Amino acid sequence: MLALTLAACAGTVHAQLQIPSVNLPSTSPIGGLDLDRPGQRATFLASERALRAMPDPGTLRLDQVTRLLRRHRDVLEANPRGEPVVRREIVAWAMSPAALAAALADGLRLERTIGGDGDGDGAVDNINEPGLPELRTLVLRVPDGIETASVLARLRARDPDGVYDFNHIYTGSAAGRMDGAAPVAKAITVDGAAAPPARGGLRVGLVDSGVDTGHAAFHGARILRWGCAGQPHPSAHGTAVAALMVGQSGRFRGGAPQADLYAADIYCDSPTGGSADKIAAALTWLAGEKVAVINLSLVGPANGALERIVGVLQQRGHVLVAAVGNDGPAAPPLYPASYPGVVGVSAVDRYGRTLPEAARGPQVMFAAPGNHMVSAALGAQPFRPVRGTSFAAPLVAALLSHSVAQPDKAQAAAAIAALARQAVRANGATISNETGYGIVGAALRVDPDRVDPAGIR
Repeated sequence: MLALTLAACAGTVHAQLQIPSVNLPSTSPIGGLDLDRPGQRATFLASERALRAMPDPGTLRLDQVTRLLRRHRDVLEANPRGEPVVRREIVAWAMSPAALAAALADGLRLERTIGGDGDGDGAVDNINEPGLPELRTLVLRVPDGIETASVLARLRARDPDGVYDFNHIYTGSAAGRMDGAAPVAKAITVDGAAAPPARGGLRVGLVDSGVDTGHAAFHGARILRWGCAGQPHPSAHGTAVAALMVGQSGRFRGGAPQADLYAADIYCDSPTGGSADKIAAALTWLAGEKVAVINLSLVGPANGALERIVGVLQQRGHVLVAAVGNDGPAAPPLYPASYPGVVGVSAVDRYGRTLPEAARGPQVMFAAPGNHMVSAALGAQPFRPVRGTSFAAPLVAALLSHSVAQPDKAQAAAAIAALARQAVRANGATISNETGYGIVGAALRVDPDRVDPAGIR
């Protein structure tokens, strides 16, 4: 039975998804599209032309990475694989005191410790103090004049039981698009009032860029923010993703509007925002707050330390949901969605067709709406169209949050199994590398034709 299979272990789930891709027919049961009807056929063909005319999202992300490296050479560098990393920084997990002492003797500096006291604030804490030791991550600074890669190789050889890696940069499941959205760096008015009291046991976590808590979609919502030294940095991406989780305004409704949102801003308008150590710090905070379901609409390369932290959270009973990315069906796997056990989410349009830019592969566990839809936006027009796997993943996280009140492995497995039973598949049985166990959350899509300049009708 599917429920028993899913409940066995997340790793087994991913192993079972490693089968040849199955293409969804254009007449998906999600849309009820009838190509024999002239009007619907014209709509379908117009949508097809629009999709094919769009630029390659994978190229867009590559351009974004190239611009980051070009503009911020003082704080970023490319590792030997060409991936952007924080210049002269190494992240370490399970580093022994002896290995740390040897590294310091070699001239490395302990830049900061994450999770030493369980707060995940990035301050330099005592390596031996209590808290969440299994999540403790160190950030080491490499001296000038020495290649980061050579120091990394030396650390790995000297301490094979530790985990060492570059401090990779992750981008917001990029090239998810927000049509006409204001630039991410533009902050607007934020509600500075204290968060309203908790409204019940339902909570959900977000690791992303900043959220405009003053947006109409969050009226009455309880949002607890973390990061950026307490300073708000609202962004288009974080606001749109958060609204799809807990927003509610007129006919617009996120997947869990009654939930408390624990929102970690790991970007803070900084060129080093979205680094592996900031993700680790955000996850440590959410683990300390016992937030069971966490959404990450961001993508990047594999990182050894981050993989271990993700594994620890899963062992503690957390559910991590991540967008699989928009680099196209032939792109290599992106992370954290491709780590074993993470709920990887792809995106479909209103007809149930997988977006052409969405990644395919065994990392896809579900698909959800990611096109022909709107979410909260910055600026005068409060709701705008969004597109990409970034905006499908929060719907899945919100749906799962209804069934996992506290971190618990059994609850997590049962929630994923229940969602899989609800998922719609084209032929009713096949599990595919395009939509995983199927499409969920179709009822949460708010089409652009329901939006006017004043907002949701």
